[in-house]
Amino acid sequence: MKRLINTFALSALLAVGFFSCTNDDTTTSLNEEISNDVLQQIKALGFGTDNVIKEDDHYIVEGDIILHKEDLAGATKQALLRIAGVEQYHTFNLVTGLPRVITITTSGRNITQRLSDGINAAIARYNAENLGLTFVRGGSNGGGNINIRVVNTGQYIASAGFPTSGGEPYFEVKYAKNYTNYSLGFVTTVIAHEVGHCIGFRHTDYMNRSYSCGSGGNEGQETSGVGAVHIPGTPTGPDAASWMLACLSSSTDRPFNNNDKVALGYLY
Repeated sequence: MKRLINTFALSALLAVGFFSCTNDDTTTSLNEEISNDVLQQIKALGFGTDNVIKEDDHYIVEGDIILHKEDLAGATKQALLRIAGVEQYHTFNLVTGLPRVITITTSGRNITQRLSDGINAAIARYNAENLGLTFVRGGSNGGGNINIRVVNTGQYIASAGFPTSGGEPYFEVKYAKNYTNYSLGFVTTVIAHEVGHCIGFRHTDYMNRSYSCGSGGNEGQETSGVGAVHIPGTPTGPDAASWMLACLSSSTDRPFNNNDKVALGYLY
């Protein structure tokens, strides 16, 4: 694989750098020290504690996963439902009320034509699978089930969180301004990846980040309140083309492969 430029660890950092708002963008603040208590709460939720980023009222872990303070407050030890290996995983919380329509909106002044096209292409990738979830493009003033907002940060590509306990998708994808004019395949892949987190998918190489990132290990721990549940029918060995791999290069384009389609069909 090519030398990775910002990975989904950076992509996971997709959720790692947060910000204080200035107009329509966000500026990342990374200088605040993370307390040991917070790191232990993150660990109890089943996430790795390397390179944790503090941003406003939340933290970014695993490169693109957003955790809010209320998530940490609910950290409990719970046995992970997983099998060692490199497979498809989902969180304990999933989107419920199927069939249902998920509206994807945008907000802010920095939605480039390339980013807009990538959002449409990601929506088309999902809808081609005839899932119980149908994605539609909404307006440019926010308010959708998932809103995409461009932020000013050099620390990650994009970020998102996981579904709520009430079965709602995570409400926002933050996309770094520096990457809004990359290739259509790259932008589409990043948006589809982050939407994947919003509806409950964890990284395909959850058990071994070095597979796609070149370094790193298991993203989680032996216990988790969030969950890394193996999806039946997905492989127990490496899956080089999955859209939910943790890292990617500047030339990456990852449409859903056969295993991804199995995973999407099983859950939705």
